Amino acid sequence: MAELRIGTCSWKFPSWKGLVYSQARGINYLAEYAEKYDTVEIDQWFWSLFGVETVSLPKPFTAAEYAASVPEDFAFTVKVPNSITLTHFYNRDKKQPLEPNPHFLSQELFASFLQTLEPLMPRIAVLMFQFEYLNKKKMASQAQFLSRLEPFFDAVPRRCVYALEPRNPQYLDAAYFRFLNENDLRHVFLQGYYMPDCTGIYQRHRELVQGLTVIRLHGYDRPGMEEKTGKKWDLVAASKDAELERAVQMIQDLLGRGVHVYVNVNNHYEGSAPLTIQKLNRLLA
Repeated sequence: MAELRIGTCSWKFPSWKGLVYSQARGINYLAEYAEKYDTVEIDQWFWSLFGVETVSLPKPFTAAEYAASVPEDFAFTVKVPNSITLTHFYNRDKKQPLEPNPHFLSQELFASFLQTLEPLMPRIAVLMFQFEYLNKKKMASQAQFLSRLEPFFDAVPRRCVYALEPRNPQYLDAAYFRFLNENDLRHVFLQGYYMPDCTGIYQRHRELVQGLTVIRLHGYDRPGMEEKTGKKWDLVAASKDAELERAVQMIQDLLGRGVHVYVNVNNHYEGSAPLTIQKLNRLLA
């Protein structure tokens, strides 16, 4: 039977007191979170690339601490460090030439990353590979992108499900979804930023979407949402009821097809991830 898990993107938000937590401070946030939800996204390890010689990976004691804070049936979805998924270093000065990232799709660095996760590995359901928008200077075509991915995933160990989140809308065609199926990979449907509505992408390629699927509800205007909320995440600041209804239809269709679904909700989507999850649960019921 297909399984649905709904959780949030990260968890340490004192303003969730009363919604998720008993106190704003002085508690084990993750332990209390796990009393209410059965999954969460770890995105804190994504920001890892600070120079050719400076790559930051998780500390094994942190992974062990997270594992000890949740029950055995709890599941994490984890974003892979951007030191592995960035083709080039971030370039704030557009007049300067792009500098290639020597760690892009490094099997050695990925092996080190997996090693740091060892204490947490039994509870990791999905490792998510987020790729920024790749212009022609960074990646000539979708075909080149897929050709770079294939040898990497052929070589790395498969300890859990691997899911891709490319942020080039034109990449998300039938060839891409066939590539995922041929290489035992999954897709992360992102609702937010400049990406088109994820339910429309799903409908176009429905028959090619197989296996575990991740839906990330992030929203389109991060600075605007932070201004509306003052980064206090306990109220819905901008309802997206029509979007949520479409998302629920997509979720129900996936479950009906026997596909496991993970939904990760960000505070920036409506203003409060726990309140958005309440909405989703009502609609699903």
